Amino acid sequence: MKIVVIGGTGLIGSKVVERLTALGHTAVAAAPDTNVNTLTGEGVADALAGAQVVVDVTNSPSFEEQAVLDFFSTSTRNLLAAEEAAGVSHHVALSIVGIEGLPDNGYFRAKVAQEELIGKGSVPHTIVRATQFFEFVRGIADLAADGDVVRVPPVLFQPMAAADVAQAVVDAALAEPVGGVIEVAGPDQFRFDELVREALHTWQDQRTVVADAQARYFGSVLAERSLVPDDGKAKLSGTHFRDWLARNV
Repeated sequence: MKIVVIGGTGLIGSKVVERLTALGHTAVAAAPDTNVNTLTGEGVADALAGAQVVVDVTNSPSFEEQAVLDFFSTSTRNLLAAEEAAGVSHHVALSIVGIEGLPDNGYFRAKVAQEELIGKGSVPHTIVRATQFFEFVRGIADLAADGDVVRVPPVLFQPMAAADVAQAVVDAALAEPVGGVIEVAGPDQFRFDELVREALHTWQDQRTVVADAQARYFGSVLAERSLVPDDGKAKLSGTHFRDWLARNV
């Protein structure tokens, strides 16, 4: 089966391409650096020719509020139109757990807009919502830092390994479209500040982590369950954070 992976050279996309190829599928890594640009439409029709499934794991090159909305809206419209013309039978998109509950987050609003376009489109679809990635914990700490103090809200946090996110996307791509959303999350829940504190300690990072209920997460004040799926709703992945952390000292 031919499966085109939009964003196929990135963190998740490259893993999706690798796993699909290992399973014997024709997995095409489509991205601007392979001359496929969903924002401008360049190369999209050629890449989609003969494809049965399209997987969209793209990310906006800019996180400025209007730019990210324009990116996901325009690229999704272009991609869905090209899929309809090419006779693609399944559109799979990667999204984020909890996006409706954080309207102050411009990136999340853009992902909501993307999901709405997919839902209104004519191509059968599956949206895979994942929790935050282990790989981004250090970057989150850096953004939350004020000098030697890292302020993080003590809310529930249930991240997962990027490799497990990729596997969930692969599983969705090889299954029938669900016509809606599936959620995936890590196997363990933590307090956000406790996880960041443990990670920095393991990495011998001397910054102090402070639990601050008013600390913002990408512009939003978080409620207790903003970043975790509803109980029993998500499929849990297999990689535990402490095992991943031990391998990434």
